[in-house]
Formats: sequence, structure tokens, C-alpha cells
Amino acid sequence: MVSYAPTSPETLEDQRLYTEARLVEVACLDCLAKVRVKKNSEQHTAIQWSTEALQHCAEFNRASSQPEGRPIHTACSRLRSSIEQAVKDGAIAVGAEDGY
Repeated sequence: MVSYAPTSPETLEDQRLYTEARLVEVACLDCLAKVRVKKNSEQHTAIQWSTEALQHCAEFNRASSQPEGRPIHTACSRLRSSIEQAVKDGAIAVGAEDGY
């Protein structure tokens, strides 16, 4: 059960901006899985995976087939390279704008 559900239009808009503002679609240069990415700083990268993207990720699929399974907090190195390239190409801005 949700302990707090925002109801005011201003709070709902803040929530939307925090979770969706500046997200850029990036396709992995290897398996073409498409995720949504935001870089708040050089060190911080937010990635939103869809179910479809997880199914397309070759690296995650290989790891999932191992007896111990895929480590949940391990990033896909191929996608990381794709994101770094998108930053270099100027497709992804680095740094929060207006707090988002």
C-alpha cells in the first residue's frame, strides 16, 4: 500500500519531471536494445530499461543463463559504451537543468 500518493497538480508535475525529464532514447550499438537515459553528472547515469530492452540485451541474456543468474546491479558494458558515445556525439546532455 502506498503511504503517500501525491494529488496536487504541482507535486504531480514535479514527480513527472523528476522521473521523465531529459530522458533520451539510446540504442545499444551491439544488440540494439533501446533504453531511456539521463546524465545528471559525469558520474551519475540514470537508465530506464523496458521489458523489451531487457529481452534484447545479449549480455544480460548470457548472464541470466548462468546457474547463479544475472547480478541485478551489474550494468551492461556494451550499453555503457553506447551511452558514452551518445554523450560524445552530443545526443545526451550532462547536467541537471532546473533541478531535473
